[in-house]
Amino acid sequence: MTDVLFRVPPTATMRETLRDGFTILESAPDETPEAIVGRLGDRMRVMVTNGTTGAPRAMLEALPLLELICCLGTGYEGVDVEAARARGVIVTYGAGANATSVADHAMALLLAAMRDLPRLDHATRRGLWREGVGLRPIPTGKRMGILGLGAIGERIARRAEGFEMSIAYHTRRPRAEMPWRHVGSVAELAEQSDCLIVAVPGGASTRHLVDAAVLRLLGPGGFLVNIGRGSVVDSEALAAALHEGTIAGAALDVYDGEPVIPPCLIDAPRLLMTPHCAAWAPEVRAAGAALVRGNIEAVLAGKAALTPVPELRAATVMA
Repeated sequence: MTDVLFRVPPTATMRETLRDGFTILESAPDETPEAIVGRLGDRMRVMVTNGTTGAPRAMLEALPLLELICCLGTGYEGVDVEAARARGVIVTYGAGANATSVADHAMALLLAAMRDLPRLDHATRRGLWREGVGLRPIPTGKRMGILGLGAIGERIARRAEGFEMSIAYHTRRPRAEMPWRHVGSVAELAEQSDCLIVAVPGGASTRHLVDAAVLRLLGPGGFLVNIGRGSVVDSEALAAALHEGTIAGAALDVYDGEPVIPPCLIDAPRLLMTPHCAAWAPEVRAAGAALVRGNIEAVLAGKAALTPVPELRAATVMA
């Protein structure tokens, strides 16, 4: 039996998937490396975490037998990848496992924000009938800008095509195999979009990419949706833009500092919020658990990981 340390609570699906051949050991996200080792020992070869909880350098140093860190979902910003690389520890992530669900959720958020569905539902339940409804825009024919074009961004683009939207995207490098137009900067993307979708991971390189200047360029008819990471959007700037009418509306599934919601967003008008649940679907849990098991089995057998994080994949290719 191989010990697997979970720094996030394992789901019932994960427990069942790892039932044969693995012993699940659990720790609280805020438990120190010293406390974990003192309670469970240092024999763990595999760690399962996520981008928010992560795996700092001290955690790696406390586990001398560690060979693999599996991140649930697409985020891994809390993992010290450089420290892992130096130690020879492989880091994997859930590339593509949740992409379909998150893309569906992104489109649901966009439609609900554009059509103002929460307010209409509330008004109808109170017995109002079209009073103050006003005219709401539709996505058909609008310009969608996607910040980040990984597995999730690509699926959002394909769904948007079903609404006859024109698609542009910004990434560090163009993806030549994709049919959509690449834009050279976030500012340019916002200026050319009616709907701006954030689908990039967190971390220092993407922090506050969407700031007050970008929101001004999106404009008073523009809508913002963030299903990437909360840190990508400047919460204070977004709240101000919503209060001042700088943009038409926004919808968020992720927040800077979650699960605590930035206070400035709580009473922001024309803002729809969900609790980082875009990937919460039974199909995603099954796919994610299978991917974790596949990565564990591959690495412990001395084979290549199925989904190494891009930094490690690039290093392997360069070597």
